[in-house]
Amino acid sequence: MGKHFDTLETRSADQRAADLARDLPRLIARAQGTAGLGAALAGVDASAITDAAALAALPVLRKSALVAAQAASAPFGGFAALKTAEFDHVFQSPGPIYEPGRASADWWRLGRFLTASGIGRGDIVQNCFSYHLVPAGMMFENGARAVGAAVLPAGTGQTELQVRAAVDIGTTAYAGTPDYLKIILDKADEMGERLAITKAVVGGGALFPSLRAFYAERGITCRQCYATADLGNVAYETDAMEGMVIDEGVIVEIVRPGTGDPVPHGEVGEVVVTTLNRDYPLVRFATGDLSAIMEGASPCGRTNLRIKGWMGRADQTTKIKGMFVRPEQVAAFVARHEEVGRARVVATREGEMDVMTVRIETRASNPALYETTLLDTLKLRGKVELVPPGTLPNDGKVIEDLRSYE
Repeated sequence: MGKHFDTLETRSADQRAADLARDLPRLIARAQGTAGLGAALAGVDASAITDAAALAALPVLRKSALVAAQAASAPFGGFAALKTAEFDHVFQSPGPIYEPGRASADWWRLGRFLTASGIGRGDIVQNCFSYHLVPAGMMFENGARAVGAAVLPAGTGQTELQVRAAVDIGTTAYAGTPDYLKIILDKADEMGERLAITKAVVGGGALFPSLRAFYAERGITCRQCYATADLGNVAYETDAMEGMVIDEGVIVEIVRPGTGDPVPHGEVGEVVVTTLNRDYPLVRFATGDLSAIMEGASPCGRTNLRIKGWMGRADQTTKIKGMFVRPEQVAAFVARHEEVGRARVVATREGEMDVMTVRIETRASNPALYETTLLDTLKLRGKVELVPPGTLPNDGKVIEDLRSYE
């Protein structure tokens, strides 16, 4: 089902494990050489971190810690060997968070995604991702160069000029947010022009089925990736259209929200990523996004694990009775009881009062067993509802707010 970008995509499980055992200790040692971010890895024997199981014992790095580290040791959080002048680009994302970039060697690893989307030599990519401060525009330009495609660095806005350029140049592919391509197509219709775009690679927003179907009706194959400014490409769709294949340059874990504990394959949790980029090694970086690992391999021939795609946000912090309840507090409660599988805090209203109900998966039958621990961990009193194991929805939520704010 189409060619592959490189041989890494079709490695055997044994070869991938062997390569990881070689590369991961070097990466951990590299990350330890930082003034700020490396402090969390102090004392870790890098040579012992050779697989995902060992990696899971390390602390999770959250964006708040990255912002603090960069504020203390600008611009990259104290990476001793990283200086601004060593990179081709420096970007700024909300936070602020600063990300380095290089202009060569498929640095953000978008080449595999573009190849899987049928983009390559002979294509002209109309790159409508922003080139202003944030890295998205350069990420996709870098990927297009890696597969031999030419680029129209269009950026965002000026839709009429976008149409004019697409017609005059004959762009064959679009890169940008899912919805902006429709705006360009609508403007082209208004201008009486027909575009030659037959391929679209999108990210940075939800690709709704109805929008994908609209593009298909126009003869445009639309594929999406899951990428971030900090990590580059994480996973991407292929012709198989069965989830997203995890990129070969990262290690993806799905953990229980509020913790760093991996969940079983198929269970929804927070996406935690370790990037194997030695220029900027982020170890167990918590994205705040929800997804799940899929069983089996993709029919497209790529052998790495797959995720289901973006399934929402993991940060479910909610204020109840004037107090914030956080996912890590729910995780702390579960950890105090071996017989508890999962727990879910549900916020509702009765009259003008907040009500907190805690639904607990357990085979126990006495709610009073958990009242003291709930008060200790959540700092609030609430109703306790015991349910059999497997009852709670597999949606990654540990806090659900059902109150109406209208």
